Amino acid sequence: VQLQASGGGLVQAGASLRLSCAASGRTFSRNAAGWFRRAPGKEREFVAAINWNSSIRYYADSVKGRFTISRDNAKNTVYLQMNSLKPEDTAVYYCADKRGSANKYGANYEYWGQGTQVTVSS
Repeated sequence: VQLQASGGGLVQAGASLRLSCAASGRTFSRNAAGWFRRAPGKEREFVAAINWNSSIRYYADSVKGRFTISRDNAKNTVYLQMNSLKPEDTAVYYCADKRGSANKYGANYEYWGQGTQVTVSS
């Protein structure tokens, strides 16, 4: 089982980035997926989650209206489109997956990617 996150970078406030998380080694298309982030000196926090067929999506209040989670099961990939980025979005972003329903609780997720750094300058 391997999740590979990519797409991070250094951008200015107001810019956009799209993160990708490619899965291999398991039936990712039947699992829920989530994005979480950890900012320096802070606890890991939930960002967004999506169930296996994209019919249910959850967002943290802090990103609602700016971020969109989506997935392409044919490619075993989940995406996080991030628009109107703010300096407070600076963090390492992690993707994760779990069997069953999507939810906001990181402890429920079974497999995690290695993280991709997003830095937003003011």
